[in-house]
Amino acid sequence: MARSAHAYVRGNTLQFYEWLKKHSAQTIPEGPPIWICGDCHVGNIGPLADSEGKIEIQIRDLDQTVVGNPAHDLVRLALSLATAARGSDLPGVTVVKMMEQMIDGYESALAAPRTKVKTNGDDLTPIQAILEQSRRRRWHHLAEERIEDVRPQIPLGRRFWTLDKKERAGIEALFEDETVRAKILNFKGREKDTKISVVDAAYWMKGCSSLGRLRYAVLLGIGKKTDRSYCLIDLKEATSAAAPQAKMTVHNNAQRVVTGACELSPNLGERMLAVKLAGKDLVMRELMPQDLKFDLDRLTQDEAVAAARYLAGVVGKAHGRQMDIKTRSYWLTKLRKQHSKSLDAPSWLWSSVVALIADHEAAYLEHCRQYASAH
Repeated sequence: MARSAHAYVRGNTLQFYEWLKKHSAQTIPEGPPIWICGDCHVGNIGPLADSEGKIEIQIRDLDQTVVGNPAHDLVRLALSLATAARGSDLPGVTVVKMMEQMIDGYESALAAPRTKVKTNGDDLTPIQAILEQSRRRRWHHLAEERIEDVRPQIPLGRRFWTLDKKERAGIEALFEDETVRAKILNFKGREKDTKISVVDAAYWMKGCSSLGRLRYAVLLGIGKKTDRSYCLIDLKEATSAAAPQAKMTVHNNAQRVVTGACELSPNLGERMLAVKLAGKDLVMRELMPQDLKFDLDRLTQDEAVAAARYLAGVVGKAHGRQMDIKTRSYWLTKLRKQHSKSLDAPSWLWSSVVALIADHEAAYLEHCRQYASAH
């Protein structure tokens, strides 16, 4: 997180919600309770493939998903976009334009969530480049990226650690479970009676969201040895969400993540399952080579403004699909009423972003001081 202010914002969900708890009641409107991402920053949106390999840009990380206030996703995304712009050394005027285009893109998608997010001829070069890369990717790209080789083995080292016997036995037993097997075989139209075997497994040390949690990479063989394909499974412990939440009927954190994914990102939700392992709730997810995230740290002004509009449209679509016409109309009216004369975006969104940037910049510099003194 010390690499840049944007990296710090992406990796520090807790501080965002601590600020929100102190200040949101005064300014941020209460939207209709729906499933929200809960950690809606730029890096958590990107191309996702469905079971047929069709690709759509959706929300790609739902660890923090809850039934909550959709305005919280807007503030989190706006903060992320603003820090990405600052990381690209763009002026504050660009951030103003980004906020205006962001809310316009969100409102347009919210009004018609079943239609494709409109680009309006905007400069979406960075987004289109990631999409093209996603469409070209195959299994060997995923293997080389995630496990550093196309051979059916997970290389132990800095990222992957050896399992003890109890962990290995637990993972072997998990993939003998009929519900788990059915989920894997249903995906991509695999034959029902196809043999599934654990080829290799390791503890996976991966990024800020993995710290302090169980996380495993499991390489599965699909079919007989003479005619075998492979898939890579991510098993990640689900912990409590930091995001404020409305009343929910889900039974545990893993089920919460899966349910939220199905509502917000169908391409991801269809390949996820809530499971139990070592007495903990984990989310099982099959990884696809087409799954990528956006890295928008080096943008021109036109690219930044276009990205803000487009990514907010993706979020608006995910929110709007969950609302009936009456609810969408109510939320749109509430948003549009709060546009100010000097800014074509809600005043609460702008004031929240300004305050959050100041709050996070100070915390980021302190984080860097602590990092430097420890290294």
